[in-house]
Amino acid sequence: MFHARGYFNELGYAYKLGATCVLEALWALDGELREVADKVLKGRRLGPEDGIALYNSRDLLGIGYLAGLVRQRRHGKRVFFAVNRHINHTNVCINRCRFCAFSRTPGAEGAYTLSPAEIAAKAEEAAALGVHEVHLVGGLNPELTLDYFCEVLRRVRAILPAATIKALTAVEIDYLAQRHNLSVDAVLSALKEAGLDCLPGGGAEVFAPRVRELTCPRKISGERWLEVHATAHRLGIPTNATMLYGHVETVAERVEHLLRLRELQDQTGGFLTFIPLAFHPENTAMAKWGLRETTGFDDLKTLAIARLLLDNFVHIKAYWVMIGPRMAQISLGFGVDDLEGTVIEERITHSAGAHTPELMARLELVELIKTAGYVPVERDALYNVVREGF
Repeated sequence: MFHARGYFNELGYAYKLGATCVLEALWALDGELREVADKVLKGRRLGPEDGIALYNSRDLLGIGYLAGLVRQRRHGKRVFFAVNRHINHTNVCINRCRFCAFSRTPGAEGAYTLSPAEIAAKAEEAAALGVHEVHLVGGLNPELTLDYFCEVLRRVRAILPAATIKALTAVEIDYLAQRHNLSVDAVLSALKEAGLDCLPGGGAEVFAPRVRELTCPRKISGERWLEVHATAHRLGIPTNATMLYGHVETVAERVEHLLRLRELQDQTGGFLTFIPLAFHPENTAMAKWGLRETTGFDDLKTLAIARLLLDNFVHIKAYWVMIGPRMAQISLGFGVDDLEGTVIEERITHSAGAHTPELMARLELVELIKTAGYVPVERDALYNVVREGF
């Protein structure tokens, strides 16, 4: 049973919003959401049935309201962003996932691989722009070795000694381990010694085996993805987490994915942030399946539900490249506290038909945050504060 008095007293929002406004917000929630709200306000953990109820609810504003309260408890008015540079070192990939428009087979038209010198040149450009985060991911290219990546990391570190380097998904780490007959522990240790600070969250997709068989049958399993991240956490390498949504997965499979992430976070505490990734079907093998891009309704609901279910994740990020800058700005009222960053030269999502810009200036991000009524905080990949107060 939902208790308006407990809600009113615990949050102490009456003096800010007025009693009438608060009570109207309470009783506007449908029955199932009132039960979820009761748990949220008492600090009780939500279960799978609550996640299903949230996804099945059409009360987007009610869900957003609850997520916004949780977000405010943790972060107040602060919103994080990074001045960062994406480098996609190769689009050659033996996996050829069906949702990917970026990858090419070896030797195919449009296939490319950057040399360490070419990557170093991009790092030089990034240094001139004041970048504090480098994001390096690509395909599974059989020609690239662990030595190649160690050299790349050392070069980037020498050029950007104060920047944080976020590089190589769990899929790439596993591939290097197989290629060299090494343990994941050994691969990660070598990369860390060369300059790696953290891992991105790519490759998680949706953990359900049914979904992976349909969309990325050659990719490592969800279990293996979790194992790689658990190993990274044990070695003191923090990581991000993602979920690619809006294709063939069910609501139940989305909820299960989120709860598996929460379970690992309970065990290790190594995840920095969670980023829902909206599926873009254009130019992918799945385009002929009749799938469409996600709606703003689904994007906002997914971000808000992530904030509510992932109670042990400090940060929830809206990836503006996929959902657009304006929707990302609105998401700040739906539990989001991070707007990603400047994202210079993003190729993967744009290969799948994204119509967003390939970069956003620092001042544009600051303006998005400030005009929404929040306080911009520039960060690096590890959420160390670079600057606050613009």
